[in-house]
Amino acid sequence: MTKEEITSHLFSLQDTAYRDFQAKLIPNVAADSVIGVRTPLLRSFAKELCKTGGDGVNDFLSSLPHKYFDEKQLHAFLISGQKDFENCISLLEKFLPFIDNWATCDQLSPKIFKKNHEKLLPYIEKWLKSTETYTIRFAIGMLMQHFLDEDFNPLFLEKVSQIRSEEYYVNMMIAWYFATALAKQHESAVSYIEQKKLAPWTHNKAIQKSIESYRITPEQKEYLRGLKVKL
Repeated sequence: MTKEEITSHLFSLQDTAYRDFQAKLIPNVAADSVIGVRTPLLRSFAKELCKTGGDGVNDFLSSLPHKYFDEKQLHAFLISGQKDFENCISLLEKFLPFIDNWATCDQLSPKIFKKNHEKLLPYIEKWLKSTETYTIRFAIGMLMQHFLDEDFNPLFLEKVSQIRSEEYYVNMMIAWYFATALAKQHESAVSYIEQKKLAPWTHNKAIQKSIESYRITPEQKEYLRGLKVKL
């Protein structure tokens, strides 16, 4: 399948009602760049392409930036399905600068990372220092996904707490990260809220998301409510 045929196939899967709904969720993406392919169909197509491979797939992955949002989504799923860590990282580093929306950023979740935490960590630390909104968001997301359980280190909380950004989608991810940390590593994370180490808006948003979580106890929620700051 050629690069052009890949895009043509995406249009064959178009759902116009879904397109209109989806375009509203990603307001910073031009509505006419959204084809409207439902996520399960994109995932299935990506799996098919990962199996068949070929020059067309390589051409598609090399053709950056993509014109359509759905092409970006497909690209994210193709990277997520890579089975070789080094190849995955190579593709990822080429793609990250071209991510321009939260949906593509958050759909990007390489399975190979789960078994390669030690190799992954230096890349996360590098991405955290990026000036690109969605590279930073992706890095925080990977810390949240892979380093809040058995490989948790309190230093990760410190790194994320030090990030200051004017970008809504970075600050939302910081809040999401700390809300998840409050659920999984409460004793370590709550001190950052107590000491107000986050920017005020992000601080309050992390508390809000924690209070909405079923993984936080009623007692913890009540305590967190008392730690909100005035904006």
